[in-house]
Amino acid sequence: MTGTSPHPPQHAPHDQPPPTSGRRAEPAPGRPGPADDRLPYYEDRSPGRGTLPPRAWYPSSDAPRISLHGTWRFRLSPRADAEDEAFARPDFDDKEWHELRVPGTWVLKGFGAPVYTNTAYPFPVDPPRVPDENPTGDHRQVFDLPEGWGEGPAVLHFGGVESCARVWLNGQELGHFKGSRLPHEFEVGQLLRPHGNVLAVRVHQWSAGSYLEDQDQWWLPGIFRNVSVHRRPEGAVADHFVHAGFDHRTGRGTLRVECTPAGRVTVPELGLDLATGESATVPVQPWTAEEPRLYTGELVTSGETVPLRIGFRTVCVEDGLLKVNGRRILLRGVNRHEFHPRYGRTVGPEVMRQDLLMMKQHNINAVRTSHYPPHPAFLDLCDELGLWVVDECDLETHGFGQQGWRDNPVDDPRWEPALLDRARRMVERDKNHPSIVLWSMGNECGTGRGLSAMAGWMRERDPSRPLHYEGDRSCADTDVYSRMYADHAEVTRIGRRTEGPLDDPALDARRRRLPFILCEYAHAMGNGPGGLGEYQRLFETYERCQGGFVWEWIDHGLRQRMPDGEVYHAYGGDFGEELHDGNFVCDGLVLPDRTPSPGLAELKKVVEPVRIEAGPDRDDGRQTVRITNLYDFSGLGHLSFLWRYEVEGDPCGSGWLELPTPPPGESVVTALPDMTEERDEDREALWTVRAVLAGDTAWAPAGHEVAWGQFPAVPRPAYVPLVPTATPRRGEGNVLVLGPGTFDATTGTLDYLDGVRIGGPRLHVWRAPTDNDEAAPWQPGPRPATEWRRLGLHRMRHRVDAVEPDGPALVVRTRVAAAGSPLALRAVYRWTARRELLRLELAVDPEGDWPVPLPRLGVRMAVCGSLGRAQWYGGGPGEGYPDTRAAARTGRWSRSVEELQTPYVRPQENGSRPGVRRLELTRSDGSGLRVEGDPDFAFAARRWSDEELTAARHTPDLRPGDVLWLHLDHAQHGIGSQSCGPGVLPQYRLTAAPARFSFVFASLP
Repeated sequence: MTGTSPHPPQHAPHDQPPPTSGRRAEPAPGRPGPADDRLPYYEDRSPGRGTLPPRAWYPSSDAPRISLHGTWRFRLSPRADAEDEAFARPDFDDKEWHELRVPGTWVLKGFGAPVYTNTAYPFPVDPPRVPDENPTGDHRQVFDLPEGWGEGPAVLHFGGVESCARVWLNGQELGHFKGSRLPHEFEVGQLLRPHGNVLAVRVHQWSAGSYLEDQDQWWLPGIFRNVSVHRRPEGAVADHFVHAGFDHRTGRGTLRVECTPAGRVTVPELGLDLATGESATVPVQPWTAEEPRLYTGELVTSGETVPLRIGFRTVCVEDGLLKVNGRRILLRGVNRHEFHPRYGRTVGPEVMRQDLLMMKQHNINAVRTSHYPPHPAFLDLCDELGLWVVDECDLETHGFGQQGWRDNPVDDPRWEPALLDRARRMVERDKNHPSIVLWSMGNECGTGRGLSAMAGWMRERDPSRPLHYEGDRSCADTDVYSRMYADHAEVTRIGRRTEGPLDDPALDARRRRLPFILCEYAHAMGNGPGGLGEYQRLFETYERCQGGFVWEWIDHGLRQRMPDGEVYHAYGGDFGEELHDGNFVCDGLVLPDRTPSPGLAELKKVVEPVRIEAGPDRDDGRQTVRITNLYDFSGLGHLSFLWRYEVEGDPCGSGWLELPTPPPGESVVTALPDMTEERDEDREALWTVRAVLAGDTAWAPAGHEVAWGQFPAVPRPAYVPLVPTATPRRGEGNVLVLGPGTFDATTGTLDYLDGVRIGGPRLHVWRAPTDNDEAAPWQPGPRPATEWRRLGLHRMRHRVDAVEPDGPALVVRTRVAAAGSPLALRAVYRWTARRELLRLELAVDPEGDWPVPLPRLGVRMAVCGSLGRAQWYGGGPGEGYPDTRAAARTGRWSRSVEELQTPYVRPQENGSRPGVRRLELTRSDGSGLRVEGDPDFAFAARRWSDEELTAARHTPDLRPGDVLWLHLDHAQHGIGSQSCGPGVLPQYRLTAAPARFSFVFASLP
């Protein structure tokens, strides 16, 4: 069962609309507060005036609708009071006005500019007042009714307007509303005429409602969702509520549909024909995110027929766990803002579907609609494709946290009608979606009586769904314990139910009984996030820890063009904002153009619902594979398993595995084929087993890879040291020659390899800081990039102490340090050669007490820019770092230098390929450079230096040079999530310590 709130409801119960075809306009819900009579409507605390009660949304019915999308007439004024209301008259002449596409937002069409802030309000904090400088957009649209429309009731529907709208139709004022991401409707039937209807809408950028919408995103005023007119004939559906529970013990579902006015419900597949309000219990297949079974039905009243898509499922908190259909679920989720790089929050159905298909294809099973209800079409798709949804109210007052939550609206009774209105509009609109398993009251609002009032109303209206809210650590009004960015150690304590106590023993005992969810974790800003695998193991180890939602799905970079036409993505500060939070708006798993980032590939691997790993050896010596079913409900019958045997990346056999399908939570072990004839103890061999879809699904075709595992068949042989056959000798001029290498006799630098110009290699420890290296200013402890700069690691200087032959070797002794610092790295290069091979052994020893980890440890060299293609045997195909390399599969890979780069919105360290045994950089004719490592190494190749990468703010700042900068890294510091979450785990910190590693170089003719 769901938990109960310790605070009683502080408002009247929900009033059903009257049993007629229309709905009366309603006053604001909740307790009346002191009037804001002296304030203009856009500054009063009320949710609005003149709108109809909220109702369930459905995308279509047999009652006519017309869309008002298209080109509207538009005028922008600098102040809310700059223009009179004459523009609302039907005969007003708007020929001199501009044109504006609706849905849309005017600041993305050249009228004003976007503003990005994370938590700070971009105007003086004086609730509910807003500045006189309040850009106001007047919109006009003229429309005709279709033939046969008829007379009688009709509603004008607005899906979303930021932030306050006042509406007129044919010169008659209808009312005004706030609540930007919520639907609002007006009764207009008596005002409509067959031709020449004039709709006038005044939209204010800032309003009292803006104080409730501080949601870490671009502030983008305008009519950004659908506008339409709906015919409401006599007897049409005023509202309906589909109750479709499932009893997992009996396998039967119970259907009951409430409706005003009364009607009938039919579900032909189940043989149901019921009066509304009547219940029926029948055997059904339940709805889950893994198997989203929907039954098609109809709701028929005397005036309208509404299609139904019914999913039977039951959600509860029971035994300290969040359960669906009697089973614990594990949320492999993401937070999702609505965003498009060209259209802002106007996102069409094709893009919504694209997002959800990508999520499903990357093993994501849950979405939190941060921090407002999404377009309802998105929820329809979640029902259809199968995702658990946390539907979040259009509410965040984060900016008040900067003043100790003084004047916070959620603890001020004068704001309570607006808060309840927002809760009511979300729940009523979305209540019929089986995908929604939690209602969320909002985000980062502190605590207060208004939240308790919302919780009371939501529980009374819909007791079938538990409640979520993160901002109250006491969980007084919630049914799950939710946190943001708790580190791994804290999650462990919570999993064990040994977290620190609350002051109130009763609340403490109650919270310890609640399931735990990370509503935000693993901040996906720039390169990262790191530490995903360690979080996932905790979710699988501790039953109470039921997963979470990575922050977030998409980078909110706005598409812009340079004067030369090159495209880039803008972030905070790029539009001249006086207050902004930079690129903190770009923290997604997909880039603004929806290109998947390496972080998305990493998440897919970490959360895969099937684990494939080496099993125990059999008595006959054959290797086995263990396959574990990590689904919550499904077996593995929808998957096929393909094995592959490779020797140093060369395929030597493949086929399909036959195995029983274990139920959720169970494993099977099966033998792999006998590959004795292919076994060579001197060559590394690997098994790769892949789980792929056996047939087409709604979200991916047959053959789509769901999971994979890789493990050794023959371990990598120990490296056999190169036996030198050459000794250093003097060449012409100030050079030393050793085998194929020509060195500067003064610096010991390798200048040529077989006559090909080489610059380096030299010890290199700097990397262009990632967003996680830069870290958030509010994070405890040192910020890595700040400390690196403080120590001068971005400006290290090399001193050569000796260049001397040592038998067959050339030894170069150096000290690397920064000006003003006693800290240093002693680096000894030992070069040997055999015919065409040149070997470098590098010994690095730190001097001094290093207080911070190193960014990287390896060598950098400048090679010919014509070496435009990389082929390697090692980890790939994408980038990977110590704590982000779960998705790196060992194999043979090939990419152009351009394809090796990850174009993060703010340029930073990227593109490293881990676990490399062998690398070739080649020209189009196949000539080039070959590198082998002992041990494995990571490489990156770029047409710009780290210094240029560090200085760049946007991708067009990076201009390809004539040389290729090649990094060969022995180690790198981890990535972590410190741009908002925890830093790098101890095991991934690159501590300054003695290190030994080597490379072998050869030219390719």
